[in-house]
Amino acid sequence: MAKTSDNNRKGAERRSVDVAETSSALKAWFVREVLPLEAGLMQYLQHSCRDVTEAADLRQEVYVHIYEAAKKQVPHPVKPFVFAVARNLLIDRVRRERIVPIDTVVDLEALDVAIEIPGPERTVIARDELRRLQLAIDRLPQRCREAVILGRIEGLSGQQIAARMGISEATVSKHLSVGMYALANILYGEQSEKKL
Repeated sequence: MAKTSDNNRKGAERRSVDVAETSSALKAWFVREVLPLEAGLMQYLQHSCRDVTEAADLRQEVYVHIYEAAKKQVPHPVKPFVFAVARNLLIDRVRRERIVPIDTVVDLEALDVAIEIPGPERTVIARDELRRLQLAIDRLPQRCREAVILGRIEGLSGQQIAARMGISEATVSKHLSVGMYALANILYGEQSEKKL
């Protein structure tokens, strides 16, 4: 059985080399193996991108990367490779969008643009809103309050909250939803008749 596995692997490697050597065979491989994945790829990209045209552009980048990689060695299996390339290109785009060129900062300073500092009224309003929020949080049941503070203020995940509080993730989820609903009612709506 191991011999058959070795023969299959050697055969696959030989096929990879053969396909990589001929351009027409590479194009045929691309049409046969990659293009049928386009619907799933576009669904993935559209779900991950802000607009449809961006997804279409990214699809073309994915195809270029796959084709270039296949010139060196044909990926096997194809589907995970296609989606890994798409994922990596999405990550690269996000990283590029977060980078602010230093020229932009320098130009803003040269324009002598006033920095927007909140006035005394906004400061008073913000303090009042924080005070109201603190009073609302204080009104929550103790375990619910703890989950809301850990999840929404400290930014911990459900799993981290569950570990810290010694409860299940389902209970954390319940505490968070009940707490956020109660806070919304306290701050923006009428008091809920539902007992916490």
